[in-house]
Amino acid sequence: MTQTAIPKPQTPWGTSMAQRMATASLLVLAGVLAGGAIELTGLSGKLGFAAAYFFFASLLIFVQQLRLRDLAAAKDSLLSSFALLAMTMTLIPIVSIVATVVLKGYKGIHFGMFTNDMTQASVNDPVQAGGLIHALIGTIIMVGGALIVSFPIGLLTALYLTEIRGKLARPIKFLVQAMSGVPSIVAGLFILSILVIPVTQELTGLMGSLALSILMIPTIARTAEEMLLLIPNELREAGVALGATQWRTVSGVVVPAAKSGLVTAVILGIARIIGETAPILLVSGGADALNFNPMSGPMGSLPFYIWKAFLTGGTEEAYARAWGGMLILLILIFVLFGLARFLSGRKVA
Repeated sequence: MTQTAIPKPQTPWGTSMAQRMATASLLVLAGVLAGGAIELTGLSGKLGFAAAYFFFASLLIFVQQLRLRDLAAAKDSLLSSFALLAMTMTLIPIVSIVATVVLKGYKGIHFGMFTNDMTQASVNDPVQAGGLIHALIGTIIMVGGALIVSFPIGLLTALYLTEIRGKLARPIKFLVQAMSGVPSIVAGLFILSILVIPVTQELTGLMGSLALSILMIPTIARTAEEMLLLIPNELREAGVALGATQWRTVSGVVVPAAKSGLVTAVILGIARIIGETAPILLVSGGADALNFNPMSGPMGSLPFYIWKAFLTGGTEEAYARAWGGMLILLILIFVLFGLARFLSGRKVA
């Protein structure tokens, strides 16, 4: 009894090795032509070479696809080239910013910066003197306080716009969109004029949290609204059909189903405020000492620490401190994003 050989699946639409080699040769030829364009035309520098290289590479691959296949494939290759260009232009500033912060910031990193504050040192002292524990703790406290205030308000606003849809839905949506464009210093001035000067007469971390919450609420509300709109209406109808009230359906079905989207709203809200400097300068005081009490006394923050090092410094040590603070702030953002991804990936009990 003979065994029947199982045919190997074929992929005639795939790119063969010969085609890959031909495309690689065209890319090399595009580099040569771009170099010639630099010598013969007014183009110069890396930017000129990149522009010429993109032009010649796109043209050569367009002609290749037109000869091997048809006009549709040639147009597809041209659009793919522009898509690759757009992706590259998006990644270049991101990679450049991260690389610059890492290369300049690691010089200001030392173990003592996580155990000391700046009460016994100035920004112009050696980098090993003092630290930023006061700024790190202050940032966490103020952002956490702003999140405690902003998340319930933003979520309830989104639920009103998506689930209740009352008469005030349109004006509330308009106000939320208008608040998204409020300059950060306006939020600081608002808290300064409404609470600090007439009521508390003291710069504290709580005032900083309230100023940041003004900037955070519209971001959370708009993002949460979009995420709640993605929940199928069938889930709402199923909850009502089982006899649940609207509030029970929203709290037990809709909100858990949108959990990952709500975590995304929190991420965007934190990213919106964690680097804000103007409102912090006006209402938090920016202390150099460690302060765990947001209700009393000035409180430092990483944006204030960086701003002060650049403004009042002028030495290599001051710049190293500022770049080190930026690196810590960037790492903190990455940690928050990782934590958010972990929480959004957990299953709803």
